[in-house]
Amino acid sequence: MDRYQQVFENNKKWIKEKTSADKDYFKKMEGGQKPEFLFIGCSDSRVPANEIMGLSSGEVFVHRNIANVVSNIDINVQSVIEYAMEHLPIKYIVVCGHYGCGGIKAAMHPSDLGLLNGWLRNISDVYRTHFDELTAITDAGERHKRLVEVNVIEQCLNVAKSAAVQKAYWGGKLAGIYGWVYDVGCGELIDLKVNIREVADKFREIYILK
Repeated sequence: MDRYQQVFENNKKWIKEKTSADKDYFKKMEGGQKPEFLFIGCSDSRVPANEIMGLSSGEVFVHRNIANVVSNIDINVQSVIEYAMEHLPIKYIVVCGHYGCGGIKAAMHPSDLGLLNGWLRNISDVYRTHFDELTAITDAGERHKRLVEVNVIEQCLNVAKSAAVQKAYWGGKLAGIYGWVYDVGCGELIDLKVNIREVADKFREIYILK
């Protein structure tokens, strides 16, 4: 049996496992979703959102792309954010990067990658914004890790620029925006302790919508 066909056998086993533990499992799934988390992460296959959070199906609303970028002009991620804020009981928005991210590495060592060029420029701009701090780090591996972290922080700020997010936050629905990094080498989730409220207040005249 090849890998493609194996997927369907795996699916049958998974269904059996779920219904053995809870015969109404899929009826509950069919009834709708009520996730409290919006997870914006990288498309990297080593970062499965539900698994690393220890949560089940229906508990995490997920958007993933190359290097967990929240572009203000990307209708895909902006639509996900607005849908999550307007139609789901989301309390926590998480932007999660990961060490060893290929998108971050590509932005650090630019070359012509075709369609990816414009996307990776979002990360290059983060590199430019934090240029002095990053270039002061002489170890290339540590510099990469720090760019992963500051990219997460900048994407959290981009999330906060959304009108739907601001409305949900000031209305008391949204508890906060959080920046995490996943260490693929040990499985640990690291909370960067991003104080997005402090950042937003500092630039209130620029980003807070009336």
